[in-house]
Amino acid sequence: MDEVRVRDHQVWLDDVRPNPYADQLAVGFRLLRFSRVLELEYRAYSLEDSFELKRIALSVGMLIWMVFAALDISLVSGASLGGMLAVRVLVLALLLSCAWLILRRDLTHLLLPLSMVCILALGVGSALVVGIAHRVDPAYPYEGLLLVSMAAYFLVGLRLNQALMCALAVLVVYVAVELLARLPTARLINNVLFLSFGNLMGALGCYLLEFKSREHFLISRLMRVLADHDSLTGLHNRRSFNHHFERLWRQGMREQRRLALLICDIDHFKAYNDRYGHQAGDNVLQRVAQLLEEAARRPLDMSVRLGGEEFAVLLYDIGPEEARQRAEILRTGLEALNILHEGSDTAPRVTLSIGVACIAPDEQGVLSQLYEHADRALYEAKAFGRNQVVS
Repeated sequence: MDEVRVRDHQVWLDDVRPNPYADQLAVGFRLLRFSRVLELEYRAYSLEDSFELKRIALSVGMLIWMVFAALDISLVSGASLGGMLAVRVLVLALLLSCAWLILRRDLTHLLLPLSMVCILALGVGSALVVGIAHRVDPAYPYEGLLLVSMAAYFLVGLRLNQALMCALAVLVVYVAVELLARLPTARLINNVLFLSFGNLMGALGCYLLEFKSREHFLISRLMRVLADHDSLTGLHNRRSFNHHFERLWRQGMREQRRLALLICDIDHFKAYNDRYGHQAGDNVLQRVAQLLEEAARRPLDMSVRLGGEEFAVLLYDIGPEEARQRAEILRTGLEALNILHEGSDTAPRVTLSIGVACIAPDEQGVLSQLYEHADRALYEAKAFGRNQVVS
């Protein structure tokens, strides 16, 4: 049953590839590492996703830190108490400074280093407090260090390697402090083993959490791609096109830039399907999509499959003449592929009719104007012989 499930999963991934998210899911990420581009995207996603978690964890950490300070007062007295409280105050001041910086949304690039500073401050501070207390009372509880480690693994949103570095640094500081405090060797070994096994369990749990977080990231991004793209050609679909169209219209108004729309229709495509079959027809659609994708390489441009054999290219900041030239390059580019089409009344090969419209968005204009003008131009191109560009 498991083998069947794995095989079905692989078939599903093959159906949606090539796609960076599907490709990564297919090869796996047991070492908690993606390809370079996806890794950078995941880290940005992880920081944003864990922002609220970090704020809550920091608030809870400061509250617990102050509760432990009150506990110190009830458990320890004399000069050692002064040293312990001094450490508590210094760490609390550092946490408050980090909290002020973390709350500022314009410093999100500092979120990760600040989070690690907070965990290290809590861990090293706790180790120092325990070491000072053990000079006068070897029975003083040290288990709070395990709480800091668990916070690094589960509550602060750190990745496994970051949490491990923090937890191991705290453990090393703890051992050094206890050696200075001359804690009996047998007790020190017992404490280190307890903290080490606690860290081992925390690391295992953190690994599983990060693995699931990465898997969720890939699947959610893949679902977004599938929702916004045509499954056959990989171009944007009409839903994605409509959203992008509205955004560009507003941006064009702000920046006083023109928009151009090229609506393209494959000539006599039904006749092509009838003569050569739907599989050959799908291949033609994919080859046309490749041409359109090349025409929309700039960041704000978009190529889209509107449905059936109808495509569109939306271009930002472009004049009418250049838009017409782009359309002509598309038309001649498809002709140059020389895909045989014996059922065409226009030419012995697959050809393209293109309607072009260019407009400067303004407050009085209507969003649908550009589409209507391009659609009317396409109608004229088809009415006057096809395999031509009309603007």
